[in-house]
Amino acid sequence: MESGFPNLEDESLIDQIQEGNHEAFVELVDRHSKRFYSISYRLLFSKSDAEDVVQQAFLKLWEKRLFWDQNKKAKFTTWFYRVVVNLCLDHNRKKKAMPLLEEAEPVDKQEGQEVLLDEKRKQILLARFVQELPERQRLALNLCFYENLSNKEAAEIIGIKVKALQSLIMRAKTTLKGKLNHHFD
Repeated sequence: MESGFPNLEDESLIDQIQEGNHEAFVELVDRHSKRFYSISYRLLFSKSDAEDVVQQAFLKLWEKRLFWDQNKKAKFTTWFYRVVVNLCLDHNRKKKAMPLLEEAEPVDKQEGQEVLLDEKRKQILLARFVQELPERQRLALNLCFYENLSNKEAAEIIGIKVKALQSLIMRAKTTLKGKLNHHFD
């Protein structure tokens, strides 16, 4: 079943949602759930927690739909990233210790699989090192490199200036490079 809103911009959908239009809300959820789940997962490292946060964020949007202020000229996605990111950060603060990703179990190597297995181990190691970064550095990397947001958008979401964002990314890259070099030396 196709919705009647595929050509409406997000901000126009919000106008419809403010009027209590459930179909417009469903369209917005369908349009953006994967995107916001993706960033949530990379900040929480738990599928169920990421799903819960995204659901909570959309529920909050519906319940507080009348508070959306179109005059602020904020793009919906930028504003909603901030909602989702804040919920993730709150969730992480409530947890005592975040479990680190486990290394891959040794697998019987088959001919030709050695390179693929080595690449997978490097990806797992890099993910673990990213998870060990300070919260704001991890957030900056995720928004800019995985979500492909501009530095300006990412800085706005985090609530910092672009230069501060660039500094966070530079420190994160330096830390990751040092850890990877140390590990493979």
